[in-house]
Amino acid sequence: MQRMKKETRGMWLGVLGVAIFAVTLPMTRLATGSTQDPQLSAWFITFARAALAGCLSLAFLGLTRSPRPTAAQRKPLFLAMLGNAVGFPLCLGLALRHVTSGHAAVFTALLPLATAALAAWVLHQRARLGFWVCAGLGAVLVMAFSLLRAAQHAQGFALEWADLLLLGAILSAAMGYVFGAQVTPQLGAERVICWVCVMALPFSVPGALLNWPTGEIHRASWLALGYVGVFSMWAGFFAWYRGLALGGALRVSQVQLLQPFFSILAAVPLLGEALDPVTLGFALAVVAVVFLGKRFASGPAVAPSNPVPDVAPSVQPMGMT
Repeated sequence: MQRMKKETRGMWLGVLGVAIFAVTLPMTRLATGSTQDPQLSAWFITFARAALAGCLSLAFLGLTRSPRPTAAQRKPLFLAMLGNAVGFPLCLGLALRHVTSGHAAVFTALLPLATAALAAWVLHQRARLGFWVCAGLGAVLVMAFSLLRAAQHAQGFALEWADLLLLGAILSAAMGYVFGAQVTPQLGAERVICWVCVMALPFSVPGALLNWPTGEIHRASWLALGYVGVFSMWAGFFAWYRGLALGGALRVSQVQLLQPFFSILAAVPLLGEALDPVTLGFALAVVAVVFLGKRFASGPAVAPSNPVPDVAPSVQPMGMT
């Protein structure tokens, strides 16, 4: 019974994280601009958002007197940094200069499957065949929805070189999620993303300064950069990593199937877009698939030696291991 409550809590934290991440695509598009009206470069966005999150992380780690990661924890943290702080934002930013956020949403449908597959390999989490069938069905539903919306808006959809960048972003994000979740039971969700961002500071601060924009930038683009730095790169992971650890990375990763629909909901107040029955119908179908797949997942949610604490543990001062 206690395990079921923990898994449910993990699922809801995962939903919260996905809701925060859902705004990343339109915000990144707003920050980069288009080929006709370029704004911030993808390189600057990558380094600046990591630097902003890194400064917030330094303050958090100092206030909580967090200990430094052990030698065994540094490798997964480094891999999480490469995935979440470098690979994903850089590939996404470069791609979104050439394709729409709706085009990119087609590829985000592959992220739950990529995360689940990597979790099964790295974290040794197993699920029955029914889970993988549901995961695949959910990805197909979201991709079908994205293709339908592209056709409705007369945008069309054809593979192009920028799609390789989107695939790179998906693989980078999956790697960051799984290796971050691997050390969350020992460090706690908040400290994982904070150490990831702090480890990136030697690269992110000089990179941001070297790529600082010289031309006039729209105020909306600066605000979009603030969002991806504070929420997409930092605060969203507080909920996401803890959800992955509590509910199991393999299970909770499937709530990412809801991300394109959250993006559409966010576009209603931000861009003035309207909801339609087709959107709601696909959203309900995906929700049903996600929860059906959860029932097919077998085994314990996580198998760490130390479970994720409900409250922050007592820790030693920084500099102590």
